[in-house]
This record gives sequence, structure tokens and C-alpha cells, in this order.
Amino acid sequence: MDDSKKDLSKILNNYIKKQVSFEVAIKKYIAPGNRIFIDSGCSEPIDLTKKLIELGPQLPDIEILHFLSLSDLDYYETATGIEDLFRHNAFFIGKSLRNYVEIGQADYTPMLLSEIPKLFKSGKMHLDTALIQVTPPDRYGFCSYGINVDIVKPITESAEKIIAEINPKMPRTLGDSFIHIDDIDAFVLSDHDIIEFTYGEIDDVSIRIAKYVASLIEDESTIQMGIGQIPNAVTEELIEKKDLGVHSEVFSDGIVNLVEEGVITCKKKTLHKDKIICSFVMGSKKLYDFVDDNPMVEFHPSDYTNDPFIISQNKKQVAINAALSVDLTGQVNSDSLGHLFYSGIGGQVDFIRGAGRAINGKPIMTLPSTATLKNGTVVSRIVPYLQPGSGVVITRGDIHYVVTEWGIAYLYGKSIRERVLEMINIAHPDFREELLDHAKKWKYVYSDQTLPISIDGRISIYPEKYEILFKLKNGEVIKIRPVKPTDERMIQELHYSLDEKDRYLRFFTPIKDFRHKKIQPMVNIDYSTDMILVGEYSKNGEEQIIALGAFFKTLDPSIAELAFVVHRDWRGFGITKFLLNYLVQIGKELNYRSFTGSILLENKPMLHIINSSGYLLKLKRIEGGVTIFAFDLS
Repeated sequence: MDDSKKDLSKILNNYIKKQVSFEVAIKKYIAPGNRIFIDSGCSEPIDLTKKLIELGPQLPDIEILHFLSLSDLDYYETATGIEDLFRHNAFFIGKSLRNYVEIGQADYTPMLLSEIPKLFKSGKMHLDTALIQVTPPDRYGFCSYGINVDIVKPITESAEKIIAEINPKMPRTLGDSFIHIDDIDAFVLSDHDIIEFTYGEIDDVSIRIAKYVASLIEDESTIQMGIGQIPNAVTEELIEKKDLGVHSEVFSDGIVNLVEEGVITCKKKTLHKDKIICSFVMGSKKLYDFVDDNPMVEFHPSDYTNDPFIISQNKKQVAINAALSVDLTGQVNSDSLGHLFYSGIGGQVDFIRGAGRAINGKPIMTLPSTATLKNGTVVSRIVPYLQPGSGVVITRGDIHYVVTEWGIAYLYGKSIRERVLEMINIAHPDFREELLDHAKKWKYVYSDQTLPISIDGRISIYPEKYEILFKLKNGEVIKIRPVKPTDERMIQELHYSLDEKDRYLRFFTPIKDFRHKKIQPMVNIDYSTDMILVGEYSKNGEEQIIALGAFFKTLDPSIAELAFVVHRDWRGFGITKFLLNYLVQIGKELNYRSFTGSILLENKPMLHIINSSGYLLKLKRIEGGVTIFAFDLS
């Protein structure tokens, strides 16, 4: 016997009276009609649960409470022959119970993860027995709850009886994660492997979504990732970030990789500096080895980790969660497929609200733009209205960012009209016109609202490849990107910022207004023939379009006409020259051979830019005080 086994044997000998067989553990400490709790997620005490199922016929009317049951055990296996032997009550529906909730043999209790412990601590839900899995006691008699502390610790502390499955293979995790063996009524010894969990292969859609999400995450941010393939795909896109932190209810293997690469250091966290904070983990043995006795990782109960007030103390807290569907106004459904309950509320609301209150926090909801039904039909997950029976997990008032593989919609503080356009812009193109029709019918948008349409009659797809950052002469950085339908208001503001002289130089007449009918054609363009680039400046979360450069098709398919507008406060920093050169590059790609334009003689700055551009002028004449020019793109 090696030294560690000798030490364990010596410690357990002091508590030998508490060691029982599996049968005694179930028969003595659980009675018919009891309410019991079975440890969560990958920490399920498998051997105790198997014995409970086996002895089930002797224990009628047991109510079993779960949070995210992940094992493959079948509580209704044919060996018992009794369909209603157990009544299950899930706070979050895992795979082993989903079917039984659907057919009415199990219950679902929707609650915020942060508030579940209070239900038991307050005595509003009495618990007879808790079945848990823990590490062997240390030399002081403390057992670690291991990889699941979440609601397990507070619920266990509220139970009348505690039965522990002591397993040397359970990682010893640190933080507020211990129970003394004196507080355990009975224990059994076990040696099974800890349940491992995988999110499966990451598909192309998830990768595209993850890239968008990663673009929102700044260096020194503190991140949370909910359960799902997309939130965890994000970790693979964060490799270039610096000094990230983690405050999350759960994390998986991707976080381990980022720690090993030096991306996650937690050194810049404003709460629990240098520490990864979580309440449970789900993943592979590599993950479990990482958290084992690791002082960098602290586990806490969910009424602490998920408390929005606690979360909000992390500067730049980012919350990344997955949705099943989102409507045009920003209502998020994450727990049900119509009337069919699928998962649960979990910690989404806690972290969305916590991140929303944090300094420079970013609450992000993610989802693929479409889903494929069992019959092969493809449907949109951006919907005009949530399917009847669907739960609103995140309200219109809580939503900030929504991300699909088609882009990012920012909804916070936006009107319904603005939200609708943002959401349509990230819906799958095959469903955008249908969504717009619904919005028009309900008067959410202008009756003449249009979408970008290409010459073949299809939705013109936003050319993301042309997005680029440009550093100005004054040191500021702006984003140059193609115009979007959602830019209408900001482009109006840009034009209204022009004084009378500017308007005359730009439009050859002092235009007084820039109404919807005038601006809409500028934001709904056919990207295959026209291009409008905008310069977007962002400060303290507020975005402003400060410049615009464009070319438009003419009657001659080889020639496009140029136009520029720059806010007076941003002139002289090289924006127009950059836009011109970038438009030339794009024009070549769209098979234009020359650009043309008209400039008033009074507009000396613009004349200087054209004359000094370096492009060969093949036409330059003056008519009525206007310089008409054309130059070869080659």
C-alpha cells in the first residue's frame, strides 16, 4: 500500500462507523415519499444512483431533484417495470431527463441559478437527503465537492441527511468548496471515472459566430461562457488576446488551453485578481487534472458566482450565452422549443444582467441563423415573434448584443424600428424579406422600407471582407466598412452636421433636409455594383459615422461616379485620401475601369486630393464653375 492510500486509510479509520454499504446507504437514509437531491452534472454519484434505481420499487413516491443530469443512467429502465416510480424535478434539463419531461414523467422548475440556493436555505423547499460525490478527506477531515460546487454545497448544507460517495478520482478543487466529514451522515467508497463531457466537433457556422464574438472582446476582459457549442468555440478565437480573466458559472477545456498559452492570466481583474472564479466545470480528464488542487481556480456556490452584483464588479465583464431563438424586438428564448421544455434558465439572466451593469461590460447572446427540423425543413431562428409556449428568458430590456454567423446586432437603447433592422441584418438572407414583411405589417418600420437587393433580385450580402481599421494622423483609429441598412440615422446625423457652405460644395445646392426617402437609397445598396464606405468612430460605446466615401454605377458599366463627405471636425487627417485609394481597390475588383466626378472650383481641398492622387487623369474640363474629371483605375 503506497503512502497516500495509507494516509487515506488512517483518516477513514477515524470515521469507520460512517462507512456503509451501498444498499444500507439507500435503505437507511431514504424513506418512501422523501425528497432527495442527486449531485449535479459530471459529479453525479454514479454508484449511489445505480443502487437507488435498483432499490426503487422499495421506495415509492421519491421526488428526485436535479441540476443538469448528464449521466446515461435510465431511471425508468424496464428492470423496475414501474413508470411512475420516481418523480423527477429538474432545475435545468439535461439529456437523461429531457425525454421524460417531454412525456410528462418529470417536472421542470424554472429558476435563476443564483436564486436556487435561497430556496433551500430559506426552508421554502425542504430536503430530506442529499446524495453527493466528494474527494477523500484531507488530514483535517475536509472533503472537496470537486468539480461541482454550484447549488450542491448550499443544498447539501440544507439537507437533513447527507450521503457521500467518496471517490479518489474526484479532483480536489479549492475555494468555498469543502464539507467536513463530521457533517456527512454516511459514506460509501467508490472508484469510478468522473463523467466526461464534450461539445462535439465545432462546425463552420459556430466558427463564424465565434469570430464575431471574439471581435467584441477587448484585452483585459473577464469572460463568462454558458453551456453550448458556440460559447465554447469562442475560446479558440481568443488566442491573440492579452490578460483575459474568467468569472463564469462553468468553463471547459478551452479555458485550459488559453491559460497554457498565456492568454488568460487574470492579472487585470478588478475582483479576485489572479483567480479564475467558477462554480462547476464540464469537460475532459485534461480539464479535471487542471483544476485539481490548482490555487489559480476557485470554486464558489452559484449564489455567489452568479450574483449579478458580484459579477458587475468585474470591469469589462463579457457574458457569452446561447439562445434557441430571438424575435425581431430582442426577446430571447433559451429554454424551450415552443411548449416543449428543452434546457433551462441556468445562469444566463444572472450574467447578462451582471455584465450589463459592469463598467464596459458586454452581454452577448449567440445563435445560428437557421435550424433544420427533423423533416429536413430549414427554419429561421431570428423570428418575427416567439413560437407559442416559448419562454422569454432574456427580455427586450436586458438584451445588448445578438450574434449570428451573419454578423453582430447591437440592440441596447435602440428603438423597435432600429432593432428590427439590426436583427434582419443578421438573419439568414433567405428569410430577410419575410421578416421585413412582418415588420411592415406591424408598423415596426417605414412602409417603404427596403433591403439591399442585387441586380439578380436576391438579397445583397454585406461584404464583410472590406472592413478595415485605419489609424489617423491624430492617432485615433476608425473603422472603415461598407454601409449597412442600420446606418440610416448616423448618416443623417453626418449630413446634418454640415453647414450651409459644406452642403453647397457637396451637393451644388444648400440642401435643407435629409429625410428617410433621401437617405434610404444610400444605406440599401447593391454591393456588387455600388460601394459606400463609412468611417465609424467609437468612443465609450457610442458610435458615430464621421466620413463617407462612395462610388455608384453609371450608364457606362465600366465607369463609376465618386462622392465624399467628411465631418468638419475630422478633416485634415487623411481620411478622404485613404477612402479614395480603398475605393479604387474595390472598384477594380468590381471590374470598373475608371472613376469620374464633379467638383466645384471653390472646393479646393477636394481638387487637391484628386490632382495629387497619383492616378492618371484622362479627363479634366471646367464647365460653369465645375471641374469634371475622370481617371483610369490602373
